[in-house]
Amino acid sequence: MFFLLPGMILTLKETGLPKCVLSGPPQLEKYLEAIKIFSGPLKGIDLAVRPHSAPEYKDETMTVFQIPIYSELKRAERQPSQSPERLSPGQSSDSGSAENEQHLPDGIGQKKSGRDPTLVVAFVCKLHVKKGNFLVLKAKELGLPVGTAAIAPIIAAVKDGKSITYEGREILPEEICTPPDPGLAFIVVECPDEEFIQPVCENATLRRYQGDADAPVALVVHMAPEHVLADPRYQQWMERFGPATQHLVLNESCSSVHNLRSHKIQTQLGLIHSDIFPPLATPHRQEEHTTFRVPTVRGECLLKYQLRPRREWQRDAVIVCNPDEFIAEALELPNFQESVQEYRKAMQDGPAPAEKRSQYPEIIFLGTGSAIPMKIRNVSATLVNISPDRSLLLDCGEGTFGQLCRHYGDEVDRVLGTLAAVFVSHLHADHHTGLLNILLQRERALASLGKPCHPLLVVAPTQLKAWLQQYHNHCQQLLHHVSLIPAKCLQKGAEVSSPAVERLIASLLGACDLEEFQTCLVRHCKHAFGCALVHTSGWKVVYSGDTMPCEALVQIGKNATLLIHEATLEDGLEEEAVEKTHSTTSQAIGVGVRMNAGFTMLNHFSQRYAKVPLFSPDFNEKVGIAFDHMKVCFADFPTVPRLSAPLKALFAGDIEEMEERREKREVRQARAALLSGEQARGPDDRTPPQKRALVEQPRSPQSKKVRAQ
Repeated sequence: MFFLLPGMILTLKETGLPKCVLSGPPQLEKYLEAIKIFSGPLKGIDLAVRPHSAPEYKDETMTVFQIPIYSELKRAERQPSQSPERLSPGQSSDSGSAENEQHLPDGIGQKKSGRDPTLVVAFVCKLHVKKGNFLVLKAKELGLPVGTAAIAPIIAAVKDGKSITYEGREILPEEICTPPDPGLAFIVVECPDEEFIQPVCENATLRRYQGDADAPVALVVHMAPEHVLADPRYQQWMERFGPATQHLVLNESCSSVHNLRSHKIQTQLGLIHSDIFPPLATPHRQEEHTTFRVPTVRGECLLKYQLRPRREWQRDAVIVCNPDEFIAEALELPNFQESVQEYRKAMQDGPAPAEKRSQYPEIIFLGTGSAIPMKIRNVSATLVNISPDRSLLLDCGEGTFGQLCRHYGDEVDRVLGTLAAVFVSHLHADHHTGLLNILLQRERALASLGKPCHPLLVVAPTQLKAWLQQYHNHCQQLLHHVSLIPAKCLQKGAEVSSPAVERLIASLLGACDLEEFQTCLVRHCKHAFGCALVHTSGWKVVYSGDTMPCEALVQIGKNATLLIHEATLEDGLEEEAVEKTHSTTSQAIGVGVRMNAGFTMLNHFSQRYAKVPLFSPDFNEKVGIAFDHMKVCFADFPTVPRLSAPLKALFAGDIEEMEERREKREVRQARAALLSGEQARGPDDRTPPQKRALVEQPRSPQSKKVRAQ
């Protein structure tokens, strides 16, 4: 699960956490070094790595012991019979390995010193003994000097379990103090496959916590697939902990709603247009084939187990999704129902479509926010379903696989099986840190579908290779999952670096049924690309990635059927957009106009516009706003702009707040400009008081409308 760490670390860094201690297997330290390939120096947070061989970790709450557990298989036996690094040149067009080894930074080679697939680490966490509580009323009854300085040493003594003598009388600690809370333990163990079952069951350290243990085990967390849990050896090992120990299972059979806000907003958007905003898949627990003879609970999001003061499961925070409540709340919003009815009537009264609706290509916006994942907008990822059996991803930010699961539910494996390519625009974390999980989940999905696992074609900046190579070397083999095509090789007039890459480009066009896949450098960070896809049937989709308005993108996107362009910031924040090398809403729309795009979808919004961005005066019948899990095809282009009125009604409260913030910002800017002008003119040439008053007084805000929470 190393691939989940970058997002967590970057989020902790943004929150200002000064230090974080990471414990785990030997490859952990190398993995953190690899993260710096795209994150740069992790300044502001001290990451301390404790290898599995380090002494126990102790804080004010507990002591944590790391227990290395080795598989029955020797390391050599677990390596593939033919490592991707050793494939012959004639095989490189299939595996992509020959190309993957080019352009690596100095010092990154094929050494795999950190990776050990035969090792997992279990954790035993032992709570410190909690001293009993001093019983003030009982102490008063016994005549002890409660409320005076003399009581302090008495309290300290009885809490330590010692008897005291007061005025010639011996007082036992249990007379004036509750019993101490024993140092309970809980254990977290991973058993990824059958080869680890016997080593787990025979581990001497874990055995000490079974039966009559000094520290009673309150809970054992099992991270193990269902077939491991069903093994009689593993079940017998679970039973040896005794009937008082609870067991928590975390595996593929666990299913629950993780993000209530996402389900809520999608349900409410579906009231406007249920095809463009389809309902999210409702998680349901898979059929549980394994039965247990010990108290066992399947994991749910926000399920808690309390160790003190009373051991118990707590479900009060477990997310419950009630679509009826979401619908009722939306229908109570002022003008919402009326605006939806007006929109539907306008669509019915409009002209009939000129041609039969075609479902493909189908665009699924999986992540439409920038920088960090939030409850409503995840980071960049757009799925293009070219046909029923061919698809590609435009960027692949953190959590992309989770978004696919929420969108497709039980169909997610089928969708992963259609995935032919991924385009990574640049190496900022919000655009590519979901790739590792997609690679691994795609391999699993193809196996479950009974299909052969062929490498996924990845078009990306060359620098991505270093990240993939480091992960492969020190964490988990995955180069055989990838055929990497340098994005620079798809620029107009570019020289292809090798015959192997030429073959990969031909494979890319064939796999995606494309006439052309062209890239260009855009105005963002170094090695940032946009792309244009031309289908054999003639349609053209252009994706900007992150960029300021870019003439090169305009040129490769001329006469596009669809432009997907970032609109990170609202109008009026042009200076901030330049500082951050992003586009404002009107700038993005302007690119579509210059490109002569048939339609422009705006995405990659700053998370300050969590629900909806501010609408620009430049919005027209060729512009739409993207939402997570929004599904559009070309036939929806006339519909999407007409959604603006219902959207404004649904998010009226949020829009009003944003407009108030904009007004205050404009007042501050005008005030600063006025002050700057006065300083430049000198004391004898001041602005008239009446004009100054107009600048200094913002418009009175209107009364707040009812807001959807």
